[in-house]
Amino acid sequence: MVTGTELKKFFEGKKVFLTGHTGFKGAWMTVWLNRLGAVVKGYALEAENPSLYVDIDGDHLCESVIADIRNAQQLSSAVQEFQPDIIYHMAAQPLVLDAYNRPVYTFEVNAIGTANLLEAAKLVDKKCTIINITTDKVYENREWFYPYRENDHLGGYDPYSASKACAELVSASYRSSFFNLKDYSKHQTSLATVRAGNVIGGGDWAENRIIPDIVRAVSDGKQVTLRNPHAVRPWQHVLEALYGYLLLAIRMDEDPIRFSEPYNFGPLFDEAITVEFLVQQAIEEWGKGSYVVEQQKGQLHEAKLLRLDCSKAVNELKWYPRWNAKQAIQNTIKWYKEALDKKQSPLEITRAQIQAYLS
Repeated sequence: MVTGTELKKFFEGKKVFLTGHTGFKGAWMTVWLNRLGAVVKGYALEAENPSLYVDIDGDHLCESVIADIRNAQQLSSAVQEFQPDIIYHMAAQPLVLDAYNRPVYTFEVNAIGTANLLEAAKLVDKKCTIINITTDKVYENREWFYPYRENDHLGGYDPYSASKACAELVSASYRSSFFNLKDYSKHQTSLATVRAGNVIGGGDWAENRIIPDIVRAVSDGKQVTLRNPHAVRPWQHVLEALYGYLLLAIRMDEDPIRFSEPYNFGPLFDEAITVEFLVQQAIEEWGKGSYVVEQQKGQLHEAKLLRLDCSKAVNELKWYPRWNAKQAIQNTIKWYKEALDKKQSPLEITRAQIQAYLS
């Protein structure tokens, strides 16, 4: 495992262009990169309120450009001016249910937005590492027990999953057409994609996501409503995925030709748990609360079973989950309880959890 000291040695002074920095994962990544001494330029829509980015006063941790990933000209100007060493592409429409309501917008942001970012990357005139963050839902989900590997078929029943599979295809096309590894000595651009399982962690306030739903319900003295209690997901703490992204950047810098590939990041095989188990553990950790299963007809399609095979990341990157499912849930609920207690700021709590993870 790469230590915190080794991470800092690599990232200190590195120029990192981070799209989606005002989102949940982006805010955690901003805190971590700032802690490592990286020079961060974020590009995203304005943070919603409430949001972790607002809570941590993210504008003091990075240079923040508030703009739309669909604005190709503005994005290109931001990348060309900054000349980053590393690009993390997190900007996305990330919600399955929202994608049903806004399918065209979702495809524009997730697929065309990725193309805009990679087009802008052509303007970097030095060695550059690009990591495109997609999702575990890019696979053609056949609802089977078998965990999906990086070479399995891409697909997507719902608009969100399909849009992210498109982002994978866009990345593969640019890697072949413009950043071909055979010509790496000429363009010096390496490109990988990462497919993370369902991430949980403190500071997520999004609608229609299970942890924020639990926090809101328990805080208001209401029951948590479950749509799909028996659905199995590869839940993991957000720091597990982010550590994988940081580690991959180091590996790609060492050997860009070898590591410019897709990678799964998720829990170990026996750590994939149901939505109901997650809720039960979260309520137990909080010390109060209850839930009810919603009986709904005509419910929009959501996958019932999804598992990831992360052996490639384990074997090639030497990445390994540090927190099991129970620890991930414990640390997530701990973050919210400490934030509500207000004895420490959200930024202090977030930094402390990063330190605890590295320890």
